[in-house]
Amino acid sequence: MSDDTANSFLRIIRRAQRGRLKVYLGYCAGVGKTCQMLHEGHRLKADGVDVVVGLVETHGREETARLVNGLEVLPRLRQDYRGVTLEEMDANAVLARKPEVVLIDELAHTNVPGSKNAKRYEDVQDILDAGIHVITTMNVQHLESLYNTVESAVGVKVRERLPDSVLGEADQIVNVDLATEDLQRRLQEGKIYPQDRVETALGNFFIRSNLEQLREITLRELASQIDLRRRVPQEEDASLSADQVMVSLSSRGPNSEMLLRYASRLAGRLNRNWYALYVQTPSEDPAAIDAGTQRILAGTLTLAKQLGAMVFTYKGEDVADTILRFAREYRVGHIVVGHPAPLSFRSRLLGKRSVVDRLVNNDDGITIVVLGTKAGRGAVEPATVPPQPQINTEPAPSMPQLGSLLSAERIIVWDEPVLKEEVLNALANAALKHADRGLFIEATRKIREREQQGSTFFNEGVAFPHARMEGMDTPRVAMGLTRAGIADVATEKPVELVFLILTPLSSPSAQLQVLALASRAVQNRNLVQRLQKAATPEQVMQAILSWSEQQHHNAQD
Repeated sequence: MSDDTANSFLRIIRRAQRGRLKVYLGYCAGVGKTCQMLHEGHRLKADGVDVVVGLVETHGREETARLVNGLEVLPRLRQDYRGVTLEEMDANAVLARKPEVVLIDELAHTNVPGSKNAKRYEDVQDILDAGIHVITTMNVQHLESLYNTVESAVGVKVRERLPDSVLGEADQIVNVDLATEDLQRRLQEGKIYPQDRVETALGNFFIRSNLEQLREITLRELASQIDLRRRVPQEEDASLSADQVMVSLSSRGPNSEMLLRYASRLAGRLNRNWYALYVQTPSEDPAAIDAGTQRILAGTLTLAKQLGAMVFTYKGEDVADTILRFAREYRVGHIVVGHPAPLSFRSRLLGKRSVVDRLVNNDDGITIVVLGTKAGRGAVEPATVPPQPQINTEPAPSMPQLGSLLSAERIIVWDEPVLKEEVLNALANAALKHADRGLFIEATRKIREREQQGSTFFNEGVAFPHARMEGMDTPRVAMGLTRAGIADVATEKPVELVFLILTPLSSPSAQLQVLALASRAVQNRNLVQRLQKAATPEQVMQAILSWSEQQHHNAQD
């Protein structure tokens, strides 16, 4: 690692008002991520920075253990699990010690059941939220969107995974690279695993083809991250053009997770918002499908949210028509679908066509990406192709912050269970304060129509009722917090946050923009925690403003 790399992070942390995250990214165990992190810890300490070791895994490696010497190491938390005492990082000890910088190994680690947080990256997020800077390590195969790609490339199912957004929010990413021959030599010398495990490792995971493929995947991911970070803020307007990405899901579709991961990476390559659409046909009504299918569907939609999608459910008897109707409204340019089951000879004889055939033959100029999802079929990485320029006569809207769209008057907190109709009416009234009665009646009518198509009240505890309106020149947003949930909405997790969004009919981009802002807000774990603690509209507004200001500072940095 060069002096410039360490010094640049030193400059970042000295001017930062919040905790900053630096990630040493590698393609395999043994490339030197932990050693690089510890070297930087010593450099920062020499520069007068208060550095501690929150957790470092030496795995019995002498070189790593030596580098820990000279740094303050916080004691680990010992927990009993099924009769075995296990050690975890003590996040509370880090928060109590409050150093300037903490070194934390293995970001994707899963904590012992019963811990405050299920995953170590959530501990890291809590630490960052307390204003403590974090330097950490991870391997590329732990990214959720790469699960199928890695399984196809090296035949390994990676169990410990984290959302791509965690890496995407890092302030610095450093690629720790090592030639595959050098890595194998380190393994043979006993510098990675004990000698009794070397031959097995060399004959399995550490074969040259596996390492080269993982190295290539890491370099591609790093290039993608660099490309996203080099874009100037004005180019974010491109994410609102008529070229959004969507993936179509079915409750019984095979390997929907593969479709989601592909769509996530495609949207990242194109710098576009993306949506996961579940079309609920009469045969897939919750009352018509079994509990097992409902659990699978809920898990699929949860994964979609973790990968950064905005999830929608639309009701419709004609799946292809419903997908295209959604695509037109939300300005979709790429639709990702699974390969359909073959139609019977009789169906073909009667002239029936599959959903995919009908989508491919659409006349809207939408690109249809059809993926094979049968078990054992290799995953495909989206091609790195720049998005085609779109002809769009609509002026690109300015990029507001969520805090500028809200006020305490437009925030309602319900402490007791409340009905959905009451929530929609109250929020519409709050959004349209001082507007004429006719606009309020039209807004509630349009919102009800949208809810009849498919509820925007999702399993993940959030809701985004929205409509485009004539007679409006700027977006109107109201926000509701329901402490005891919405009594007549059946979701696995009670709906706690509701964003009601009204935008001008003449500006489709405004709807996409505000939906993206609200979606980004509810995906921020620290903001959601602050909102859950807020007791009044004023406290809610303060949390939103703090988050908006933080987003602004991040963009500037």
